[in-house]
Amino acid sequence: MVFHKKYIFKVLAIINKLVLPSLISKDLSKLKGYEKLIFGYRYWITKNSL
Repeated sequence: MVFHKKYIFKVLAIINKLVLPSLISKDLSKLKGYEKLIFGYRYWITKNSL
């Protein structure tokens, strides 16, 4: 079960890297609401894929 979960999150991380914008160069305190949502989603996927 854990292997399948890791695999799914690794695939999602690859898709995120290709589709979603990178927000690392922006100041996190000045992000708009939807950008914070994207940042949080990318962080959650990355954390679970490792």
